Amino acid sequence: GVDFIQTQCIFNTAKFETWMKQVVDRGLHEKVAILAGITPMKSLGMAKYMKSKVPGMDIPDEVIDRLAGVDKDKQAQEGIKMAIEQMQRLKECKGVKGFHIMAIEWEEKVPELVKGAGLYPRPQV
Repeated sequence: GVDFIQTQCIFNTAKFETWMKQVVDRGLHEKVAILAGITPMKSLGMAKYMKSKVPGMDIPDEVIDRLAGVDKDKQAQEGIKMAIEQMQRLKECKGVKGFHIMAIEWEEKVPELVKGAGLYPRPQV
């Protein structure tokens, strides 16, 4: 058996929430901790590349459109903001026990993500 599952990068939050409902309905969340995979987008180019070139990535058009709607020099900060919003939303998703933050070649942003999502100091359970 396993103690925890780390998902791949989640960009389609609604689809993940539907999957988590199925997990909870089956009681699987009581058998294994599920860590939601979070990857902040650095740019519109990254989002487009992941959507078209990375197998299994589900990047909704809303993600592309939101990044396209800000100046190029502000896209990285918008990507951080989007990841923080996603973690805040998924903290409320029953069965999600934590996050697997994958700040690809952007590790220095992890503290900002954690603090922005209200995960530091560590929440008491």
